[in-house]
Amino acid sequence: MRVAVLKERRANEARVAATPETAKKIIALGNSVVVESGAGLTAGFPDAAYAEAGAEIAPSAEAALAGAGIVLAVRAPEAEIPRGALLLGTLAADREAAARYAAAGVDAASMELLPRITRAQSMDVLSSQANLAGYRAVVEAAATFDRGFPMLMTAAGTIPAANVLVMGAGVAGLQAIATARRLGGRVSATDVRPAAKEEIKSLGASFVGYEDEESRAAQTAGGYAKAMSAEFLAKQGEVVAAAIGKMDVVVCTALVQGRRAPTLVTEAMVASMKPGSVIVDIAADAGGNCALTKPGEMVTSPNGVKILGYLNWPGRIPAAASSLYARNLLTFLTTFWDKEASAPKLPEDDEIVRGVMLTRGGAVVHPNLQAA
Repeated sequence: MRVAVLKERRANEARVAATPETAKKIIALGNSVVVESGAGLTAGFPDAAYAEAGAEIAPSAEAALAGAGIVLAVRAPEAEIPRGALLLGTLAADREAAARYAAAGVDAASMELLPRITRAQSMDVLSSQANLAGYRAVVEAAATFDRGFPMLMTAAGTIPAANVLVMGAGVAGLQAIATARRLGGRVSATDVRPAAKEEIKSLGASFVGYEDEESRAAQTAGGYAKAMSAEFLAKQGEVVAAAIGKMDVVVCTALVQGRRAPTLVTEAMVASMKPGSVIVDIAADAGGNCALTKPGEMVTSPNGVKILGYLNWPGRIPAAASSLYARNLLTFLTTFWDKEASAPKLPEDDEIVRGVMLTRGGAVVHPNLQAA
């Protein structure tokens, strides 16, 4: 089977869906791999590395797609996918997009919809990419902050450790906590989910938050944060507001699956922070957790707080992000690979397959995207 790897064309996207390492392993399954020229260049993988792994280099997306049975992508491709092909990527599809895939006869699988179950962990693109986003957020905060993270004792005096608050203790938040701790910061964190408090403390950070009956039921069965009531958010906001004015760095990571990111840092909270403080908003792609975030930009508040609202945080560390993402896709393929048919076999009754498949055989099959 011919497997096509496309060059990403969307703004701020430097990742690639297959690396020379995973391309070689896909070829070992009995496939041919064709990579669009330049697909891996922004992630540090030149065409020569793919060719050395046994892949064919195609001069264009159209040439790469010709006769392809499987198409690997990071974001939804703009090119025309061959009818009958399996498209794997983080497609962020709505009903209209799903209908287009179905009409085109493309079997589309959107990997960000994987269920949060043990069997799916090694193919969980959200977790692998969020992990790197949390790391990168702290590194960029440290680069932007003008006083330094660790306590520095010198003959000229002592520079205190940076006070860091991480908002949201999911995969990105926990990695942000760990990274900030490694850099020598004094770290606190907050999250509405009941399990988060112990996870935060296990990493050596202090817990900041309001707790009540609603917070004890603030997690879905899939491990995601639920949308909270206005009353709870107001009380949580009071607790956070009391802490945030003491912080040098705030890392915002709070997302609610399928919805706009909740506003957790208000203008008043920003105004309470010291000049030179830094807010890093990983949730900028979903609107941002900070009221002053401008997605895609770094802005400075009237009182001198720098707010980093860059988009696609995993794409800011493209080599590592591509390596993990490509392995996620490879694991999905190998898990459902039929050696006899030399093709993927995706059982309709499998929990993972049901979770990611948007379309199959010309029909929209994902219940969230079917016409009402």
